[in-house]
Amino acid sequence: MKVLRLDAVVLTTGLARSTIYKLIGSGEFPRPVPLTGRCVGWIECEVNAWIRSRIAERDCV
Repeated sequence: MKVLRLDAVVLTTGLARSTIYKLIGSGEFPRPVPLTGRCVGWIECEVNAWIRSRIAERDCV
């Protein structure tokens, strides 16, 4: 299991950091895991699953 920091999530998804936090707030993106103090990370497989779900949604249209 790999933990991604925000910069890696931005690069992986192509989304801006503000968009990522907006999607988290609306429950549409995986929530970060607290690591230490103000440091958070995202589980790579959860981010990849979110990307796959977006692809599946696109393909269903």
